[in-house]
Amino acid sequence: MSVFARELAQINPDPRDRRWLFVPYDQLSDAIGPLSREDPKTLGIVLVEAPWKAARRPYHKQKLALILSNLRHFALEQARRGVAVRHVTTTGSYRTALEPLAKELGLLSVMAPAERELRHDLKPLADSRLLEIVPHEGWLTSPEQFDAVEKAGPHWRMDAFYRRVRKETGILMSSGKPEGGKFSFDTSNRQPWRGEPSAPSPPRFRGNPVTDEVGQLIADSFAHHPGKLDLTALPSTKDDAETVWTWAQEQCLEFFGPYEDAMSVRSQGLFHTRISALMNIHRLLPSRVVSDVARMDLPIESKEGFVRQVLGWREFVAHVHRSTDGFRTRIKGYSHHITRLMILANIATLLDVTPRELTDWFWIAYTDAYDWVVEPNVLGMGTFAVGTLMTTKPYVSGAGYIHRMSDYCSACAFDPRTNCPITNLYWAFLGRHKRIFSDNPRLTLPLKALEKRDQARKGRDRAIFEKLRENLTRGEPVHPADLEQL
Repeated sequence: MSVFARELAQINPDPRDRRWLFVPYDQLSDAIGPLSREDPKTLGIVLVEAPWKAARRPYHKQKLALILSNLRHFALEQARRGVAVRHVTTTGSYRTALEPLAKELGLLSVMAPAERELRHDLKPLADSRLLEIVPHEGWLTSPEQFDAVEKAGPHWRMDAFYRRVRKETGILMSSGKPEGGKFSFDTSNRQPWRGEPSAPSPPRFRGNPVTDEVGQLIADSFAHHPGKLDLTALPSTKDDAETVWTWAQEQCLEFFGPYEDAMSVRSQGLFHTRISALMNIHRLLPSRVVSDVARMDLPIESKEGFVRQVLGWREFVAHVHRSTDGFRTRIKGYSHHITRLMILANIATLLDVTPRELTDWFWIAYTDAYDWVVEPNVLGMGTFAVGTLMTTKPYVSGAGYIHRMSDYCSACAFDPRTNCPITNLYWAFLGRHKRIFSDNPRLTLPLKALEKRDQARKGRDRAIFEKLRENLTRGEPVHPADLEQL
């Protein structure tokens, strides 16, 4: 018997005469739903580990460990509260694990899963009345609020949704007006970081037998998955989540706003709070972190910038994903967030990497990535693959933006002011797709500048694009000497 199974067996209460809930891997909280209201001694929960799910994509080892370790610790925490726990492992889908349990235990209830993939898997159980799906109480906004904004125009825009939600909730509002005099301080939050103030180091965690066992499971069963597993960087328990949030409030939030878009080789996260993975599995509740920040004595640029990310963008992309059925309908386009958007997604877009393949890579590579997160962010914003459905322009740039907002160029063989090929990729991208962008008012100035670029430079832009595509497809580096004769 495993360490976890033995510990659970020792504390698990009598399972008889209980109402049973299925708790998915991303709803690990007793502060929402029936677990927050009903007597623990009247409830039982079903928790499912599905190697089938873990093996569907080459998920990063750290992400697998985060989910499994938190799920097991949540099971122990609930058993200590008096909630009976049925923990099952299945080689098939969640549906195949839950169907016999529903027949044994009676009708199961579940809050509507955030991931479309899980909703689709469970639908036959709901249709057969073996599973009751109730609203997910972890979200801060409703589909009705989002749909009301949609009716105002043909495209979805986060700023309109965000302003409406701020007014309706009263968050960062005073006498009907936004605190600080405006709804967004985004233009104030674009400062590069030059080393001061010092960036904090994220918390580390002491191991425990349950987490260590999960680490061994990952090493034994998922050794072929990418990434390096670092258990000292893994928050596994409810207390660990509180430690991260305390650290974030004390060390990060004061300077989060001004340096929100900054990037540096000296600090991977700068003043970003690193709580998104914990929020997305509900070890930290979005409602709680927003209310905590709203009460804090912080510069308005940091306070509003943080609230906009959680109350605005996070909720917005989830609604877009729901409303488009995971971007399967309503598509009109062609085929730390700044590093992902303006470095990784930017370069991939400039190189014409397939948006779907890039999206799937983000899905497996990041601990906070789920379909409702990654598809809107990468398909919608990072690659502009769905056109103006939810953003107004492609987020692409040359070397100037990277040099201005980061110190990445300092260690590079290329000079951002003279020979960086990212600038050539930018102009080549506009040249290839100028017909698509010709009626986009936000690209009027870049397209006019493109027209003034002489034919020799345009030809070199295209040649550098082809050379970089060729080298990078083979996994080969590119050096300044490789491009000098182009």
